[in-house]
Amino acid sequence: MDLKKLISKAESEIIEFKKSTGEWKEIIETISAFSNTEGGKIVIGVSKSGKLFGVDIGKDTIEHLTNQISQNTDPKVHPRITLEKIKGRTIIIIEVKESSDHLVLAFGRPFKRVGKSTIRMSKDEYEKLILEKHKDKLRLDNQICKEASLKDIDEDKIRWFLKKAKIERNLDVEPKISVKEILQKLDLLKENKPTNAAILLFGKNPQKFFFQAETRCARFKGNKPVKPFIDMKLFEGRIIDQVDKALSFILEHISMKIYLAGKSEREERYDYPPDALREAIINAICHRDYANVGHIQIRIFDDRIEVWNPGLLPEPLTLEDLKRKHKSIPRNPLIAKSFFLIKFIEQWGTGTTDMINMCLDWGLPEPSFEYVTGDFVVTFRNATLTEEQMGKLGLNIRQKRAIEYIKQHDKINRTKYVELNKVSDATAKRDFKRLVDIGVLKSQGSGPETYYILSRYEPK
Repeated sequence: MDLKKLISKAESEIIEFKKSTGEWKEIIETISAFSNTEGGKIVIGVSKSGKLFGVDIGKDTIEHLTNQISQNTDPKVHPRITLEKIKGRTIIIIEVKESSDHLVLAFGRPFKRVGKSTIRMSKDEYEKLILEKHKDKLRLDNQICKEASLKDIDEDKIRWFLKKAKIERNLDVEPKISVKEILQKLDLLKENKPTNAAILLFGKNPQKFFFQAETRCARFKGNKPVKPFIDMKLFEGRIIDQVDKALSFILEHISMKIYLAGKSEREERYDYPPDALREAIINAICHRDYANVGHIQIRIFDDRIEVWNPGLLPEPLTLEDLKRKHKSIPRNPLIAKSFFLIKFIEQWGTGTTDMINMCLDWGLPEPSFEYVTGDFVVTFRNATLTEEQMGKLGLNIRQKRAIEYIKQHDKINRTKYVELNKVSDATAKRDFKRLVDIGVLKSQGSGPETYYILSRYEPK
C-alpha cells in the first residue's frame, strides 16, 4: 500500500480521514455508509485537509475500537484494521467491504456515502432496500397456499397445459407422471403443498382462496361508466381460462366493418385489433398484484375500451418505458413462466410496444397507459368519431353527413360532397380544410384525384 499516495488524495466516496479514535461514533457511521455503498477506507490519524497527525496506540486501543464497531453495527461488521507507519507516525487504516444487501445499520440507523459525505438514509430508501432483499419471500405467487392441498388441483387442466406447452414450447415432461411431479417440475410445489400460483393456474376453484382473482367485463351505453349496463359478466375459474372468456366478451360487443384492403379488395374487421386487446388482457391477468383485493375490469364504451389492472407497474418500470424498448419485469414470475410455456407471453418486454404498433397499423391512435386510483389502465380509442365527439368539435350538418358517408364507403371526394350536401365547390373546399386542420380527415391523392379518409383522430 502506498500510504503517501493514499493520504495525498482528497476525501471521496471511498476514502474518509479522521483525526483520532475519539471520533469513534462518526467512524462507525462511516463504516455503515461504506458498507451500504461501494466499500472504502477510513484513515485515522489524518485531518480532513490531509495533514498527518498520527495516533497514540495503547495496548487496548485496537481491541476497544473493534468492540465498539462490532457492538454498534447491525449486522455486525468486522472490518480489516491495520496499523501503518509513515514519517515516524502511526496511523490506523480500516478497510470496509461493500455489503451484499446494503442494509448495515450504525446505532440502529442506516447511512450511505454521497460524494465525500456520510449521510443518513431516508426511511423510504431503507424500506425499499428491505423489500428488495426479501422480495422472493414477499412474492405472493411462490408462497404456499396454506389452506389448499393437491386435491384442490384440477388434473384435467394441468394435463391440458402439458400438451399445450409441448406443442408451443416443446416442453419435455413425461405426460403420465403424477400431478405432484408436474407441479414440482413447474416449481409450483413447496413442502408438498401447492403454491398460490398453482391454485391460480390450475385450481378447481381458485376463488375459494383468492376471491379477487376474477375478471369483470361490462358494456356501457355511451361513453360514461354509468348504469344500466348493456351487458355485464363476471369470469371466475382458473386465470388461464379468463383470457379467452374476456376477449370473447369484448368481441361480442364491438362492431365489425368493411375496409379497403387494397385497390379493389375489401375485408371485414373489428373496430379494434383483437390481438392487441388479447395482449392487454393477458398482461392484466399475468402481471396484476394478486395481493390487491381489486378485480381486473374491462370497460367497453362507444368510443373506447379500458383494461384496468389492480396495482402499479413493478419498479423500476415507468409508464414512459412501456412506449419504448424495455426489459420484462414480471410481478409474478411463476405465473409468467407458465404463460410463457403456452405462448401467451414472450417475456421480452415487447407486449406494450406490440399493442401500440398493432393499433397504428389498424388506423387507430396508440393506446394510452396511465395510473388511476392505484390501478394501471390501458385505454384503446376508436378512431371512428361518435355523434358526441362531433358535437364537441362543432361540426356542421354537412361535415357530419360526410363523416357518416366515409364510415360506409371508406372515402369521399369533393364531387360527392357537393352532391350529398347540395353546396358549391367553394363551400366543400372550406369544409374539407377545417376537417383536415382539426385532424378529423386526411387527404389522399392530388389534383382531381384527391379524396379524403378518416384520420387517426384521438379526442383530447
